[in-house]
Amino acid sequence: MALFQLISDGGCDFTAQEAAQHNVQIVPFYVTLDQQTHLKEGVDITKDEYYKRLKAEKNLYPKTAQPSPQDYIDVYTPYLQASSDIISLTISSKLSGTYNSATLAATMLKEDFPDRTIVVVDSLNASVGQGLILRDLIKMRDAGHSLAKAVEIAEKIVPTVRTYFTLESLEYLRRGGRVGPTTALVGGILGLRPILHLVDGSVEQADSVRGSKKMLKLIAEGVVDAVKDDLHNLNIGVGHIQSLDDARTVKAHIEEALDITITNPVGEVGVTIGTHTGPGALVVTYCKKYTSFTN
Repeated sequence: MALFQLISDGGCDFTAQEAAQHNVQIVPFYVTLDQQTHLKEGVDITKDEYYKRLKAEKNLYPKTAQPSPQDYIDVYTPYLQASSDIISLTISSKLSGTYNSATLAATMLKEDFPDRTIVVVDSLNASVGQGLILRDLIKMRDAGHSLAKAVEIAEKIVPTVRTYFTLESLEYLRRGGRVGPTTALVGGILGLRPILHLVDGSVEQADSVRGSKKMLKLIAEGVVDAVKDDLHNLNIGVGHIQSLDDARTVKAHIEEALDITITNPVGEVGVTIGTHTGPGALVVTYCKKYTSFTN
């Protein structure tokens, strides 16, 4: 019997099959395409349906919304009633208010379930990076680690996560008001692909590269150089948005250069991040394995 239940918001980008396989409960984000109807990602609309509309409808300005405290209460309560403690992992608190929703729900339920424990962990990451933390939490739970030990180690993993991603264009950042129209236009004319990374949970630009092939090579080589001296202590993950071939190319380059096999599945980034990055995005993430902190 598991010592605790794992819950994550949809920012981890697990598929429904993965979540079921590993007994992880997902609290989905919302997306609205018409500014009125809020759809739960993975429940009311699939990633594929969403990205097809995003590419086809140039005047579409979708918005995402975090799960509410009530959403979390609805998910937490059955596990608390079954006398299960909970670790709740969230997308970076600097990218979304989900951490606040999850924490408020836990506080509200404390009076009704004083003997139960809910610990909310801020991943300070998203997508593949959040997913790597969740995968190690699964391994710790299945290995029989206590909730307190698993949280302690997870919070040591969080600052070791390094996430790099690139966009096919700046158009979706422009639509969301993250960059100006002139910047987006110039980037498009020059064929520039920005390389961005997460720093303490916030997005910053690391570089700009002209041409997709050069970009793929630069990202792969950068990761290889960063991890080669500590290879056996690191997890590596690759994700994409409707650019599976590019993701496989980068993954293969890293595997060949390091003589390793990346066992984490190549995943597709979800709506929450994809709304701002658009189709064609690619992400590579690495972090310390939990076993680095148990020896």
